[in-house]
Amino acid sequence: VGSGSSVSLSRQVQDTGGSSAVSKCSTAARGYIQDRFLRLLAGRQRRRAPLIHRGYYIRARAVDHCVQDFLLKTQSLPRTQILSLGAGFDSLYFRLKDMGFLHHTVVYEVDFPDVACQKAAQIKRMKELSALVGDTEGEGLGAISFSGKDYKLVGVDLSELSELERTLEEAGLDNEIPTLFIAEVVLTYMENTRSDALIQWAAEHFPRACFLLYEQVHPEDPFGRVMQQHFRQLSSALRSLEQYPDCEAQQRRFLARGWTECSVMDMNGFFTCCIPEDEQQRVQTLEPFDEYEEWHLKCSHYFVLTASKGMEPAWTPLLPSVTVPRHAGPVGMAGSVPAAVCTRLSEIPGLRRYGHHSVLVKPNVILTTGGFGEEDGQHCRMRNFHVLSKHAGYWKAACVTQKTPDERWGERLYHTVSCLSDTLALVVGGRTSPSSAGLGMLWLKFPKTCNASEPGDIAVELVNLQPAAEPSALRWRHSTTEVTFKGEQYLFVYGGRSALEPVLGDWYFLHTRELCHTVLAVEGPVPESRHSHSACSWEGGVLIAGGLGAAEQPLGSVFLLRELEHGFQWQRIETHPPLVPRYSHTAHVHEGKLLLIGGVWFHAASVPGITVIDLMNGLCLDYVIDVEHLEWPLMLHNHSSVFLPNEKELLVLGGGGNCFSFGTHLNPEPVSLSLSSILTSH
Repeated sequence: VGSGSSVSLSRQVQDTGGSSAVSKCSTAARGYIQDRFLRLLAGRQRRRAPLIHRGYYIRARAVDHCVQDFLLKTQSLPRTQILSLGAGFDSLYFRLKDMGFLHHTVVYEVDFPDVACQKAAQIKRMKELSALVGDTEGEGLGAISFSGKDYKLVGVDLSELSELERTLEEAGLDNEIPTLFIAEVVLTYMENTRSDALIQWAAEHFPRACFLLYEQVHPEDPFGRVMQQHFRQLSSALRSLEQYPDCEAQQRRFLARGWTECSVMDMNGFFTCCIPEDEQQRVQTLEPFDEYEEWHLKCSHYFVLTASKGMEPAWTPLLPSVTVPRHAGPVGMAGSVPAAVCTRLSEIPGLRRYGHHSVLVKPNVILTTGGFGEEDGQHCRMRNFHVLSKHAGYWKAACVTQKTPDERWGERLYHTVSCLSDTLALVVGGRTSPSSAGLGMLWLKFPKTCNASEPGDIAVELVNLQPAAEPSALRWRHSTTEVTFKGEQYLFVYGGRSALEPVLGDWYFLHTRELCHTVLAVEGPVPESRHSHSACSWEGGVLIAGGLGAAEQPLGSVFLLRELEHGFQWQRIETHPPLVPRYSHTAHVHEGKLLLIGGVWFHAASVPGITVIDLMNGLCLDYVIDVEHLEWPLMLHNHSSVFLPNEKELLVLGGGGNCFSFGTHLNPEPVSLSLSSILTSH
C-alpha cells in the first residue's frame, strides 16, 4: 500500500474494511458471535446472507481463540501488549476490556490516518465506548488519534516501516515485553517486500513475540480464481498469493524471517478441530442453511497462522482440542482427462445453473430441469426445461416451456428425475428455499420424438401418493435409483435432508408402476446418514458413494445395496487407497468401474477431478481434469453429468454457486470430458 502507491488504493483497501465491519455487525445481530460493540463502531447496518454470517463467524472465532490463548498463557506476567495492524473498525479492545481481560495489557491499533480519525471520533461520540476507555491522555498529538491508559489508536501507513516504528515508540509501545501482533486480512494488500519487512521487523525488534495472521490462500483453483478476480475488480488485489499460494509457503515465510515456531491451519481444519462439537451444532442451526459447498470452499481458501519466538512455554494455540482423523488427499494422479467446451451450446444462458438435474431420456437426448441459474439476464430459480440432443457429432439445445405453466413445478432445486420410459419421467423431492418443506412428486410427460430440434411440449402432472409414501418425497439432496427385486422394478429413494432434519439416513422402495411404498427386508451394516452423495444402479442394486454426513463432514464410504433371495443387503466396499471423502459429486458406472466426477473435499491442495473405483478389487485411481482449453474456472459441484457409454464421453452441465461474498459463478457452458483413455480395458 506503500508511499509510491496512490491515495485511491488506500481508499479501496479501506472500503473492504468498511464492508467487513458491516458483515461482522450482521453476524453479531444474528447471534453467531457475542459482540455488542460492533454496531456502535460500524455505523451502518445491513443484513447479510447466512453464508456470509458463517464466514465472518469463523474469522472472528479464529482470532478470538488465539488472542484469548495468548492472554491466558501470559496472565502471570506483569505486563503484555497487543498490536493490531490494520485494525479498521474492529471491536477487539472493547470486548477484551468488557470481559476483564486487560488488567495488565495495553492494546495498540494501527490503521490509515483517516480511518484512525473516524474511529476516534466515533468512540468519543458513543458514551458506552468512551466510558470503557476511561481517562484519555495526550491525544491528537501527531499520529496518535486516541490515547487512553490501556488503548492507543495510531494513524499511520503500515507500509512505511520507519514511520510506524517511530510513531509506536511515541505512543508507548515497549519492545521488551511479550507482544501479540494481529494482522487480519491486512498484509495481503501490501507489496510483498513491505509485508515481509514488517514480519521480519516484528521478529527482530521484539525478543518475546507472537504473530497472528488470517488471510486468503489457494489462488489458482476455480474458487481461488473467482476470489482473486473479485478483489482485482475492487482495485485491492491480493498480493501475497502469488509468492505464498498455500499454507506451507506462509509457514516458510515466517520461519525464514526470525520466528522460531509457526503453525497454520485452514478454516475447515479450524472449525473441525478447534471448535467444540456443541458450538459447531449451535452455529449450524442458527439459520436455515443449504450452501455447504460454498461454505467449505470459503473455509479452504482462508487460513489462520500463529508464529512465536522467545515465549516460555511456547505459544501453540492451534493444537486441536479434539483428535480428528486426518484424511490424506489423493496419493497421486494416475493421469489426466481433457475437458472441451461444447461450442454450439455456449449461446444458451439457461444451461448456466446449479442444483438442477439432467437425465438421459433416450440415447443422445438429455432433459435438464430446475436449479438456480440465469434466465433473461437475471439470476433466479429456473422454471424452463432444456432438451439437449446430439446430431452428427454435435450437441444442440432448446428451451422447453411447460404445457401447464402453473405452480406445480415450484421452481425446485436439488430434486431427482428418473426416466421410466421414452415418454415419462418422475420428479422426486427438491426445495424452493432451505426453510421450505419438500416439494412432493411430479410426472413429466414428453413426446416420443422429443429432441432439441423438435422438443415438443412437456406436461407436468402431480403424483397423488399414498400417505405411507409421502415422506419419501419431502426431501432434497437425496438420490433416487432404479433397483430390481424378483424381476419387479422399484425406485430406491435414499438419504438427503429436509427442513426439519439436516441429514437423513432412511430409504423407501417405491414400486415403479403404482409408486406405492413397499417394505422390503434390508440387512447388513446401515450406511451413515448423508446427503449430496451419489447413487448408481448396478446389477439390480445400488452403489452409494460419499456425501455429507451428520456433522457437516464429508464421507468417504462406498456401499452396495445388493439383491438377495428375501430382500436386500448393505455391503461396504473397501477402496485402496481409501477414497478421499467428498460430496456434491456425480457418478456413473461403466463395465464394473464406478466413476466419481468432481465434488467438494477438505483436501485443499487440489480439487476433485475424476476418481475411478474398480468394483472387483476396490482399486481407486484419481485423474486430474485438464482445463487448459477452458477460458473460465470449471467448478465441479452442484453440476449434473450424463455419460454416453458408446462414445465414452461424459457431458457436464452447469455447476457452480455463490462464491462467498465474491459473486456467483456459474459454469458458462457445458463441457465434454473424453474418458476413452481411462476406460480402455487393460
